[in-house]
Amino acid sequence: MKNKKILQLIAFMAAGSLIMQSCQKLDKKTYTVIPIDNFYQTPQQIAAGLAPAYTALTPLQTENVFQLNEASTDEMIIPTRGNDWYDGGAHTQLWTHNYAVDNSNINGGWTDLSAGITKCNFVISIINGLANKPANAPVLIAEISVLRDYYLFLMMDLYGNIPLVTTYSSSASLAPVKRSDIYAYLESDLTKNVPLLSGDNATKNPGIYGHMNKWAGYMLLSKLYLNAQVYTGTAQWEKAETTAQMVIDSNKYSLQPNFFDNFTYNNRGSVENIFCIPFNYPLIKGNVIQMYTLNYNNNLTFNLTAQPYNGFCAPTKFFRSFSDADVRKKMWLVGQQYTSAGAPIAGTVLSPYVNELSNPADSFKYAGARSVKYQPQPGTGSDGTSNDGVRFRLADAYMMAAEAQLHQNKLSTALINVNKIRTRANMPGFTSLSYDDLLAERGREFAWEGWRRNDLIRFEVATGTKYFTGPRLPGKSQDAADNHTFLYPIPQPQINTNPLLKQNPGYN
Repeated sequence: MKNKKILQLIAFMAAGSLIMQSCQKLDKKTYTVIPIDNFYQTPQQIAAGLAPAYTALTPLQTENVFQLNEASTDEMIIPTRGNDWYDGGAHTQLWTHNYAVDNSNINGGWTDLSAGITKCNFVISIINGLANKPANAPVLIAEISVLRDYYLFLMMDLYGNIPLVTTYSSSASLAPVKRSDIYAYLESDLTKNVPLLSGDNATKNPGIYGHMNKWAGYMLLSKLYLNAQVYTGTAQWEKAETTAQMVIDSNKYSLQPNFFDNFTYNNRGSVENIFCIPFNYPLIKGNVIQMYTLNYNNNLTFNLTAQPYNGFCAPTKFFRSFSDADVRKKMWLVGQQYTSAGAPIAGTVLSPYVNELSNPADSFKYAGARSVKYQPQPGTGSDGTSNDGVRFRLADAYMMAAEAQLHQNKLSTALINVNKIRTRANMPGFTSLSYDDLLAERGREFAWEGWRRNDLIRFEVATGTKYFTGPRLPGKSQDAADNHTFLYPIPQPQINTNPLLKQNPGYN
């Protein structure tokens, strides 16, 4: 049995080595022969032991889960340009909401989130099985439990009824659990574990950077409450406001004066970012947003080592929602493109107009505003950049509080919170506030941060306005009246593997 435990330790040490190097400078040691009962005794060993649960976050930044949450909405489109980005129609399905049960992104999202849940369960099982537990074992278990709740939250949000697996055991039930019961479990688990987590921020305690702390946990709990009407049929606006306000009142974070400093390839110094996925090229790779969005020729603009893939862009209407005075409009790249030396790149003029989902013409290669919200990093390419992926930041606490307050008719307080965000963006404060105003402001502030699908569905459920299911240019019709597209289908490959799963209504 001890040999088995040593092999398990070697496996997750290997998986955790890269994230350890990113988060802190460690002495080079090899723990390949330490019996696991003698592990988890030093800060370095603890960091290595927790790392596998966190490395599963890496693909969430730009891959399947990100694309499911953005390319199905009004703020990101992935057109087919000639033969590029067709991929069996997977991206077009996301835009039009005509989801196939074997869509590669939908299946990949399930796989990525399941992997995160499994790794969290594995780490917790290792800690629980130690004969010589570290003194802070309960806190470590609470931290990984909250991280597991984050994966579960995302999975439940996308797919609805999912298996609730909270043990690393072959006997764990793989039967789906009702969404409302997943909600109840998450509420219970978060309220139990979040208070046990560190109340420090990364400025005071750099060792917790990239880890779930108390304030990241309360951000997640506020997200849960904010969407309670979607998940259970009963709104919880007061609870959503309370938990968001706890983050604000902690005074551990402040709005970064320069909006874009939250997203640079040195964004680890942001005083606003609460929870990030660490990237650190070349040690931690995978934040490839610059490759997915920039035009083929923008490698000359940013001194990249490879040509970008010319994919993701902003739909015309969403791009036009930014006024010229809004500093956030600079996240979009349009017009004549230049080399890093300032010379025009011949024939490379990016247009904000995306009037079709597919066109083989050469001119269509330049359609759509491209995102430089995450600052492109010179000298990087297809392996990704050092920009840490922002999951939670203080601006969202203000905006979640404002939304909950608006639903409770606390207009004056909601205006104060929203206008903090508007002021930073160099925009005049609102004097009145509608749900349309608030949703549009969330779009401008959190574009391509992975929350738009969640936002559109929540606002539609609360108000009845067809924010998510309605028609959209180019080429998206009104969804079916049963609103089954609020959920993705359970991926058919997963049903084939686990016959206990039941397909969501509305899908064959």
